[in-house]
Amino acid sequence: MFLTISTTGSAERPATDLGFLLHKHPEKAQRFSTSYGTAHVLYPEADAERCTAALLLEVDAVALVRRGKGKGRGGAPDAALAQYVNDRPYAASSLLAVALSAVFSSAMRGVCNARPELPGRPLPLRVEIPALPARGGPGLVGRLFEPLGWTVGAEPVALDGEFPQWGDSRYVRLVLEAETLTLAEALRHLYVLLPVLDDAKHYWVASDEVDKLLRAGAGWLPGHPEQRLITSRYLSRRWSLTREAMERLELVRLAEADDSDVEEIDNAVAAETEAEEKPTPLAVQRREAILAALRAAGASRVLDLGCGQGQLVQALLRDLSFTEVVGLDVSVRALTIASRRLKLDRMGERQAARVKLLQGSLAYTDKRLRGYDAAVLSEVIEHLDLPRLPALEYAVFGAARPRTVLVTTPNVEYNVRWESLPAGHVRHGDHRFEWTRDEFRAWARMVAERHGYDVEFAPVGPDDPEVGPPTQMAVFVTAQEAKAA
Repeated sequence: MFLTISTTGSAERPATDLGFLLHKHPEKAQRFSTSYGTAHVLYPEADAERCTAALLLEVDAVALVRRGKGKGRGGAPDAALAQYVNDRPYAASSLLAVALSAVFSSAMRGVCNARPELPGRPLPLRVEIPALPARGGPGLVGRLFEPLGWTVGAEPVALDGEFPQWGDSRYVRLVLEAETLTLAEALRHLYVLLPVLDDAKHYWVASDEVDKLLRAGAGWLPGHPEQRLITSRYLSRRWSLTREAMERLELVRLAEADDSDVEEIDNAVAAETEAEEKPTPLAVQRREAILAALRAAGASRVLDLGCGQGQLVQALLRDLSFTEVVGLDVSVRALTIASRRLKLDRMGERQAARVKLLQGSLAYTDKRLRGYDAAVLSEVIEHLDLPRLPALEYAVFGAARPRTVLVTTPNVEYNVRWESLPAGHVRHGDHRFEWTRDEFRAWARMVAERHGYDVEFAPVGPDDPEVGPPTQMAVFVTAQEAKAA
């Protein structure tokens, strides 16, 4: 994938100011690691009259397939060969937009500490992309870029130059020219519109993509005549995200028309209601209690056994004191959702080295789980039939044997405090049992005695004086560690 940005200048305003704006020195060729390959920035020409910066993205197509679990473009299954023989290394796509954001992040934000006067200055700009997928043809390219102040040249690329009767491909050679735009505006246009033209995101589209779209589209997207098409395609036609984005864009448009702030327009809820403190969800309290216990134990390499959709793994990765985090679950579907939640396909190499997702069952010993500082079984044991608990007990406490084990499970006594839970019902349809505090403590003490651990108990959530907390937690520490402490 290849893109060039050029500008012209004079002795008073040299074109090489482009290097200050991009935060990349014209006399150096630089390379940057991305989740999809290697990005190179170089300057084919750099003098006072003309300066050109080039971004070359070398995509590791095989690694992209492996990280995408074998899926094709846009996350949809393609023919087997199409996973490996495709346009990804050559045609500008959403991957190039991601590289633009990563490599030129300061320029996109309009930040230049060395020359703070430069970002706000319009430049004569010329952008060239030799191969750009354009689903909608040259006409759509013009409809997207011309309202933003660009002069557009979109030359269709023939399917085969030797066989003109075959017609044109879906690719164009794009040339954009503008005199009245800043570099930051130009980069934000490209960041949004390249994926829109390609119409196939190469990574999982989550709710944070709405925020990215609105940040990059600030100042131009609310009034764009193709706003709906841009929003829908950028968000991979996910209707819920598109609706959210359109509603927020409408608020921006109304605020601009009324010359007021968005907060003043979006005032459907009274201020006193907004000021009321919302209770922290029990799931969040549980994760916070687990993190606090892991930090207190000095754990750095942690297993999340029965990790589900990866919420705890995500919280662990935010804390750099946890150098290795392994999530294990028997459900492939849950691991797929966890991978999307963690954005493993977009994660930098250093962060990706800290996390691993494994498929496996806690009913069997697994040598991959040995040697870790701590293991967490958060809301796991109640999903097993009681006769299978001894197998889990041995797999975790006997075979894997981490120094610290945290186990959380519902306290059935607290169920009477849930107004929406019918009497005699468990909290989740898949729960095979829910224990009282005495039952949980009796089990935990037997496990600790059999495997050489000490165990202590802690409440999670409000500790009701009559029925106890909603969640109960046992903290197991190997007897040797307990004596050393």
